[in-house]
Amino acid sequence: MLRSALVAAGATALAAATMLAASPAGANELAPHHMNPHFAAAATTGSGNLAYKGGNVVTSPTVYVVYWGSQWGSGSTVTNDPAGEAPLQLSFFQHAYGNGDTWSNSQTQYCQGVAVGTTQCNGAGTAVGHPASNPVGGTWLDSGVTAPKRIGTSQIAAEAVRAAAHFGVSGDNVQIIVDVPQGLSPSGFKTQYCAWHDHTTTGTGADLPYTNMPYVSDAGSGCGANFVATGGTGVNGATEGVTIVGGHEYAETLTDPAPSSGWVDSTGYETGDKCAWIASGQGASSIISLNGANFAVQSLWSNNFSGGAGGCVTSYTSATNQH
Repeated sequence: MLRSALVAAGATALAAATMLAASPAGANELAPHHMNPHFAAAATTGSGNLAYKGGNVVTSPTVYVVYWGSQWGSGSTVTNDPAGEAPLQLSFFQHAYGNGDTWSNSQTQYCQGVAVGTTQCNGAGTAVGHPASNPVGGTWLDSGVTAPKRIGTSQIAAEAVRAAAHFGVSGDNVQIIVDVPQGLSPSGFKTQYCAWHDHTTTGTGADLPYTNMPYVSDAGSGCGANFVATGGTGVNGATEGVTIVGGHEYAETLTDPAPSSGWVDSTGYETGDKCAWIASGQGASSIISLNGANFAVQSLWSNNFSGGAGGCVTSYTSATNQH
């Protein structure tokens, strides 16, 4: 749920209510930064630390990307991608592993199999997994169908199931990312959210986490373009939203693959929601290095930051070494 300061504070409650009413059941959303009253003040949203709700977390993360529809290209080659989102997104996930990724490593402090209400795992239970190598299990251009002009939540879920069947995967350790083609706007995109994640079930009844990933460059600055100053980092400001938004949903899926049964705060915010669109100060979105490649990311919530008080961090190697 990313909201931003360009909307008056008095309209925020209405915007949030509208966003929730329009969302799929159980989905957690990344709202445009123009709907976030905390954007300018660089404050965190939500209330208190994340607490465990009794469900699963992702213990062995694997990402699968489906480019939905012939609008992306024909055969197996993506040719219609004017902003270059597909290779950027793929590179981002391919670099999110091992010791070279201290950003998503912060999520390994969370776990499953502990008492409901737990806020500090302290080695108990089974922790969120951190990939030792490239976590991308596969990509697929689903050019045998045409993504519809009017995209609803049930259609996105159905495409995730179709992709899971193509890859032969299911379960909470899988994240299917449904990439919507350029020029198409799923219901609520740009006005209510930048992306969201949820879960559905496959034909065999297995759980399947998935992400609705619109073509975020179509939203411009509303979904992260030029949000972080790039300087000489080699990052294209116009496409920063691809990794800011994609990273937000990835991290939330790690800790809460079936919203909201994993780790959420008392208001229902997840690890990414609590740190969305912070522009300055502790936890500000920034350019980071993942295994030698630079990307724009937002910070993620760490319960054990500042001696257990909690806070937003972009780097984490241990409970005592994070910032």
